[in-house]
Amino acid sequence: MAQDALKTWAGKWALISGASAGIGFEFAKLLAAGGANLVLTARRVDRLQRLASNLSTQHHVQVEVFSADLARPEAPVEIHKFTSAKNIEVELLINNAGFGAFGYAYEIPVEKMLEMIQVNCSAVVHLTRLYLPAMVARKHGDVLIVASLAAFQAVPFNSAYAATKAFDLLFAEGVAEEVRDFGVRVCALCPGSTNTEFQQVAEQPDRVFRSAETAEKVARVGLEALAAGKSYVISGFMNKLMQEGQRLAPRRFVTKTAAKMMRPTV
Repeated sequence: MAQDALKTWAGKWALISGASAGIGFEFAKLLAAGGANLVLTARRVDRLQRLASNLSTQHHVQVEVFSADLARPEAPVEIHKFTSAKNIEVELLINNAGFGAFGYAYEIPVEKMLEMIQVNCSAVVHLTRLYLPAMVARKHGDVLIVASLAAFQAVPFNSAYAATKAFDLLFAEGVAEEVRDFGVRVCALCPGSTNTEFQQVAEQPDRVFRSAETAEKVARVGLEALAAGKSYVISGFMNKLMQEGQRLAPRRFVTKTAAKMMRPTV
């Protein structure tokens, strides 16, 4: 990433959900290196505290930590109250927290699927709605929403997850146009397979992650696209090529092909 893009948020506050691991962890490292102050949220507060200590010492930035479980509908309001109480003006909101569940939809526990919708969709909307008005009022601010390459098609055996990410993509693109004239930028980051803890949590097969990108590379792509004013970005040349092929092929064919790739092995 060009250093100019990183400097976009120097001296300003960025709020990152799901910052304890994976892409969120790399967002924090990149932004701190660029001089941004950070509010880090996730469930695992011990990881957040270690990360906060390392980043504040290494880059001399301010880092606040707030433990939050976005599966709880009350969590976004609690996060907003935390930043408001500290008079933190959030210039950059990164909706990164999310998870998947691999398998047959009729076998995945309904509680897990509904929790996924809460974290991947409802919390994204809620946090965005809480922080967006102040950005519009002051005529500047940025929102980055982590979607997925899965947002562009149905993905059998990841059906609910792909649907949540399609929601994130369309939500980001729509809001981006609503607030563009107010000087506020919104972008959806759409990574393909990425080396994070996501695979273990979702219990996806190794074969899906053979050409995975690094979390750092994906985070860089997202921040660069947001700074450039893009409403969405796909990380990785092959992923972009794949999406173009999906767009041209019949939807039924794309879904059947995805089912062959994703079908659980006995």
